[in-house]
Amino acid sequence: MKIGKKILFLVLFFVVGFAAEAQEINARITINSDKVQGSKQIYTSLQTALMEFVNNRKWTDATFSVNEKIDCMMTIIINERDGDNFKSEIQIQARRPVYNSSYATTTLNFRDVQLDFEYIEFSPLEYAENTLQSNLTATIVYYVYLILGFDFDSFSPKGGTVFFQQAQQIVNLCQSQPSWNGWRAFDSNRNRHAIITAITENQGNPFRDMWYTYHRKGLDEMAANADRGRTTLLGVLPALEEYKRNRPTSILLQMFSDAKLDEIVATYSKANAQEKQSGFEMLSNLYPTETTRFEALKR
Repeated sequence: MKIGKKILFLVLFFVVGFAAEAQEINARITINSDKVQGSKQIYTSLQTALMEFVNNRKWTDATFSVNEKIDCMMTIIINERDGDNFKSEIQIQARRPVYNSSYATTTLNFRDVQLDFEYIEFSPLEYAENTLQSNLTATIVYYVYLILGFDFDSFSPKGGTVFFQQAQQIVNLCQSQPSWNGWRAFDSNRNRHAIITAITENQGNPFRDMWYTYHRKGLDEMAANADRGRTTLLGVLPALEEYKRNRPTSILLQMFSDAKLDEIVATYSKANAQEKQSGFEMLSNLYPTETTRFEALKR
């Protein structure tokens, strides 16, 4: 093999190999410490450690090319600090690209107000199945699996099951830690236990079926046929109404609103007057406290 061809072969080998082994998550993690006094160095160290912890780990057996990575953003807001102990909350957002378009749709937009953790600067962040080391890493890994679950569910029917099961396993392990908050049943109807219970129970299957239809048969079809894709996308609302009748207090209803409501309103804005009126009525039934967000559909 000539030297030039050999070099080209090696370059292609490493580029292709990197793409095949590329991690699934492209996370941007920010620590907001505006509410607390003192040195900010520890927050810079923690932010760097968390970015490396998430982005340098292979979370699935699936093959992701670089442009297929799941974009996500996590913002940890520090409310109090007492030595190595921190009281905080975390905002998690994730999105995935829509087929044949430059548009990315939000798949998760959630604010978790219960994150208390211990962190010693420069101490390694470790994770191993069945042996969770801290509430911080447990929470981060839980949300990584939640992000993966919602993403994979959007591409194939119940495709995220294995990731939701891993998140469920973390919840089960963390409940045995009395000082770790956000994991126990009945403490809150918006905590990590409530989310994973809603998504993994049998009654959650209609929501997951709706989620797949919304993304794969609705949004992903709009580049090829905008009218057909829009009709399919808007057709999921009756299924969401049925889910609400069976599970009126489910956290999944609020999570859907936080991730999708503005997107649905924007989609309905391109429909005809009759569809807009129908959409307004269904959205008002689903989210009666949010009517100002879709008032434009009445015009």
